[in-house]
Amino acid sequence: MPQAELETNTIDRQEEDARLAALFAADILDSPPEASYDAITRLAAEYFHADSALLGFADESRVWVKSHWGRMVRELPRKNSIFDRVLAEDGPVVVADISKYPQFEAQQLLLKRLDAAFFASVPVRSFDGKILGVLTIFGRLPRHGIGPDAMQMLESLAHMVSSQVELRRLRKNVKGQGLRRSRTAADAAGAWPRRPDLRHALEQRQFVLYYQPEVDLSTRRIVGLEALIRWAHPERGLIPPMDFIPLAEESGMILPIGDWGLSEACRQIQQWCSEDPRHVSLRVCVNLSARQFSRAGLADHVEALLLQSGITSRQLGLEMTESSLIPDMRTALEVLGSLRKLGVSLLMDDFGTGYSSLNHLHSFPFDVLKIDRSFVGRMTEGDQPLQIVRTIIELARVLGMDVVAEGIETREQYRLLRQMGCRFGQGFLFARPMSAEAIGHLLRLPGRVIPEPEMHEVLDA
Repeated sequence: MPQAELETNTIDRQEEDARLAALFAADILDSPPEASYDAITRLAAEYFHADSALLGFADESRVWVKSHWGRMVRELPRKNSIFDRVLAEDGPVVVADISKYPQFEAQQLLLKRLDAAFFASVPVRSFDGKILGVLTIFGRLPRHGIGPDAMQMLESLAHMVSSQVELRRLRKNVKGQGLRRSRTAADAAGAWPRRPDLRHALEQRQFVLYYQPEVDLSTRRIVGLEALIRWAHPERGLIPPMDFIPLAEESGMILPIGDWGLSEACRQIQQWCSEDPRHVSLRVCVNLSARQFSRAGLADHVEALLLQSGITSRQLGLEMTESSLIPDMRTALEVLGSLRKLGVSLLMDDFGTGYSSLNHLHSFPFDVLKIDRSFVGRMTEGDQPLQIVRTIIELARVLGMDVVAEGIETREQYRLLRQMGCRFGQGFLFARPMSAEAIGHLLRLPGRVIPEPEMHEVLDA
């Protein structure tokens, strides 16, 4: 197939909305294993003498693997994926020798794990013809001559998957109707923003990342950055996350928005490093939601983003609150363990605000504790708040973890934290969250050290 034919076409918005509606109506994403799907991937692999077979479904930002045969990959970014190729062709795609198509960058993790040299992929459609996913076979050696009869067999197996998905949709139909009614009622109430507003913002690239420096308190050297999302609305101006993240969580849009944030942070890290190789020591931390942690394939997704961007795992940190881990402790432990194996830093945000934080420190493999700003802000109000912060710092020291104090706004807070041995901190005293361009200017300061006069200027701003 010519390279031009492999370029992803611009997605028609109405078609994509209809496709996603059909996908969500089937309620297939992140569902438990089912023997019927595993049987189909096994049949596909055995019929074609393939080394691996995958059945994946795609939402706005990812391809989630429902079933596999052979080596396993659970999740991948959707952009420039095999799914997008099949969607653009509106039919089967066969690549006999993957080495001739280096533009499959989104699939680096997949191809690396499967050691694949060729693939054949066919669409899995909804009852009304929408492409929901792909059934794909992979082989380690280039293969030529996959004829029409063989492809017809693969499409027949994909049709069996479609039948299973339609049965699922029918079983879930009553629940789906109730969900649509509740969303319609919410939309009719005139509240803003609505789910379509969030989707439109994502498509139009209206979300932006701001960055707040994390500094070494002894030197004021910038050692890392926390990425913080904002909505740059063309009419309403810069909208803070508290005004749209709750809706994103409730509506499920937090998944594609969160995936965009991860991808954008990795891209920005790569850009800073290309401008100055000394920035390879920087770590950029991204906040993850509870819904993202309910995805067992999150580590695969992160690994693929690292490969795509060309950054190392030590340059990325992932922050989560204790409450985001509680809903599904078993999945959270599995996901955190996989992320730890990748080498990314794991930070517990807002430490001390949960009801059983100490217990979770023994359960979860965190590298860094972030002291909640509410504790830092009350340090000068009496001995008890000061003792709480001192205890957290000592606890982290005993557990071999770093500590970052959030919300440092005064020189007295700065002095007390240094006195207690807190090594890192962030807050308005050093810098407010700012655009990537503005952060670029800070990073060009000699030694990346925020000077004393600049601290006064930021505080007085």
